[in-house]
Amino acid sequence: MLKRVFVAPDPGRTRLRFAARAVLGIGLAVVVCGLAGHSLAGAVTGGLAALLALFTVTDTTVRGQAVTTALLPAVGLPVLAAAAELHDHPVARDLTFLAVVGAGVYARRWGPRGHSLGVFAFMTFFIAQFLQATPGQLPELYAAVLLSVLAAAAVRFGLWCYERRLTPAPAVAPPGGTGLARISTRQAVQATVGAGFALVVGQLVSGERWYWAVGATWWIFVNTTSRGETLVRGFRRLLGTVIGIGLGLLVAVPLHGAAVPSALLAAVCVFGIFYTAAVSYTWMMLCVTLLAELLYGLLGVLEPALLALRLAETGIGAVGAVLAVLFVLPVTTHTVTDAWIQRALRCVHACTAEAAARLAGADDADPALRVVELELLLGRVRLAVAPLVHPLNPVLGRKRRARRVLALLDDCAREIRGLVAVAADPEASHDARLAAACRRVQGAVEALTGDAVGGAPDLAPQQRAVEPAALAHLHGLERALAELVTPLRTPSKSPHLA
Repeated sequence: MLKRVFVAPDPGRTRLRFAARAVLGIGLAVVVCGLAGHSLAGAVTGGLAALLALFTVTDTTVRGQAVTTALLPAVGLPVLAAAAELHDHPVARDLTFLAVVGAGVYARRWGPRGHSLGVFAFMTFFIAQFLQATPGQLPELYAAVLLSVLAAAAVRFGLWCYERRLTPAPAVAPPGGTGLARISTRQAVQATVGAGFALVVGQLVSGERWYWAVGATWWIFVNTTSRGETLVRGFRRLLGTVIGIGLGLLVAVPLHGAAVPSALLAAVCVFGIFYTAAVSYTWMMLCVTLLAELLYGLLGVLEPALLALRLAETGIGAVGAVLAVLFVLPVTTHTVTDAWIQRALRCVHACTAEAAARLAGADDADPALRVVELELLLGRVRLAVAPLVHPLNPVLGRKRRARRVLALLDDCAREIRGLVAVAADPEASHDARLAAACRRVQGAVEALTGDAVGGAPDLAPQQRAVEPAALAHLHGLERALAELVTPLRTPSKSPHLA
């Protein structure tokens, strides 16, 4: 697990910059709230609002990100008002919370912006429960949210805007279908049912901290699509929570809410959340759990019994998510796996074409941007295939095929990175054989994705005794694509694993 986090590829040090900028933006937001005279509850609200503004906004252009960031308060403040006003009306509060859950998941159908606004709406309601917010606190909390979103935006779009050119982020779920055939609609129903279970059972366990169970259900559904993905994510959330609670007993509890060390450790946790999110959900949840413990320490309510309650409520939320995906409009794993593998393979071809164009002298070709897109798509493939390669999966043949597919896709990514590195060399020249090799790569991708017209082309790579570096990477890519035929090909010629 350590190796996966710290040795995972980080093209352009994107994850490192993402995490460092988050610490700066959230730190600035908390400082601004402090200078404005806000209470600890206001500072916590502001810090969490800044975290969400920096973490959830993933539009494909800087302009789009700025628009989404500006819309966050428009969604969050009314939800915050509803949560505070309904504080003393538990039935209406609970029904409103479930409505926010369903609407937040359903909003994914509108792409990254809908996803961001849905998450922000849910978390605003959650924060109100976390702080036990009342109507009298609303002016301060409104100001904290607005100041913090502005502070996060100032860092993201002014002080440290490294996203001058962006690659399209993979959608949360492959598009397609209408009504209940659309995955986002099915997940909205699943999440609402799962959250309803978590809410009811969570309140039976604790009348004060029941919202933890709802939060666990919600976050298990975020960035998952199939029932297999959701089951694996639920397991990883529980594992990360258990480890985080153990670490909290050793670190957070002995601090007794001491301000300076708690703030420094909170900054480390924020860095860890952003740095590990793309590669390990377990590590991210460990950091989230420890951050929550530090915040409760600052609020003066942290004790071992509270940590045990958090573990129980997280387990309830995980059970709610599992029951929902198994029995309410389930989405099979192979349906989702197909879509992500095909998108990754098409991106392999796009990377190759961009690199070849760059070697041919096209100044506007930017293969490096495509490499980042490929890494993101491979992350989605790993998430989709995770249920098939999980140690608890009893179907050994399917597990072997899935592992082989992942290994070969990683080989493709490695060869693409090498090819792009060669293309970035200003002294590298175009070789006439590149066009032929690129055509063979295109044919291989078409055969694997089912886009080819007529029979499948010959995927056997052509060897040469001596070849330039670019051709060496292209031939390595051909070999990986040729070997992908066996684990992916089925009688229907559809590239799925299950």
